[in-house]
Amino acid sequence: MSKMKVAQVGRAGGAFEIVERDIPEPGPGMVRVKVLACGICHSDTLTKEGHLPGIIYPRVPGHEVAGIVDAVGPGANSWIPGERVGIGWHGGYCGICDYCRRGEFFACPTTQVTGIGFDGGYGEYMVAKSSALARMPDDLSPLEAAPLMCAGLTTYNALRNSGARSGDLVAVLGLGGLGHLGVQYASKMGFKTVAVARGPDKAPLAKQLGAWKYVDSQAQDPSAELTKLGGAKAIIATVTNAESMSSAVPGLGINGTLMVLGVPPSPLPVSAMSLVFGKRSVKGWYSGTSIDSQDTLGFSVLTGVRSMNEIYPFEKVNEAYDRMISGKARFRVVLEIAKT
Repeated sequence: MSKMKVAQVGRAGGAFEIVERDIPEPGPGMVRVKVLACGICHSDTLTKEGHLPGIIYPRVPGHEVAGIVDAVGPGANSWIPGERVGIGWHGGYCGICDYCRRGEFFACPTTQVTGIGFDGGYGEYMVAKSSALARMPDDLSPLEAAPLMCAGLTTYNALRNSGARSGDLVAVLGLGGLGHLGVQYASKMGFKTVAVARGPDKAPLAKQLGAWKYVDSQAQDPSAELTKLGGAKAIIATVTNAESMSSAVPGLGINGTLMVLGVPPSPLPVSAMSLVFGKRSVKGWYSGTSIDSQDTLGFSVLTGVRSMNEIYPFEKVNEAYDRMISGKARFRVVLEIAKT
């Protein structure tokens, strides 16, 4: 078989079209992956709508990839055909630049984003740098693993780099695609986990996911409630509303950190007084590299963290994308590219 099907965007703002292409050959240091499942992430709008400059069309989106190594190029000998792997947002690194030599692989200037700088997982096959691949545990199905490659990775990695220790108070702002995973990870890491979301109807879900307390931001002031509890060591902000983020800052405890995961369209106003008098900080968090993805998958298997997914067949990619954009999905949308 020399042909494959992919769902590509022909131009910025265009619909997905399923077309046939030649199956690509992996070049030096590259690996070809047979895609089994791919999550649909809100960040895929960057490709679909052309929100980033320099995207070359047609382009195949998708950076929540779960699949099997199908072929390896010269120099990619650490991977063996048949291995179960995942590919996330981070498209690999060179290993020799100054950032890589300092261990800051995410900042490597050669890195491209999966599904933006090169074709991603909305297709039957894709190729990526060998350094972009994470090993996928046997105890996770591809449909379970795919959304953990971005939504899971981002929340898990932010939590473990937040400065919080087991027993500390940690708040998760938002209970959607990222937040429902953030609450699970925070609980399993041993934090006193407070879920903050809108409406009383989300309280049972928050408790089911492992939250110690639930704060309804429509009926209560989240920062005041967190202050009553002693102040949060970290607030994991998964929402994309700048006002919600900034209003939560006073709920941080001494030396507390607001970890910004969501990207609001407007600037984030923060009171300098709140920062200075509590030695508080605001920190943006990049999702992570392939080894971080691998750690996320391993921790998820160990502790039972799972994403709540709506599954769509590959042929219904437009319907699946629209479901994600509507905000009505509970909670992640995943394309089943191939039956396993």
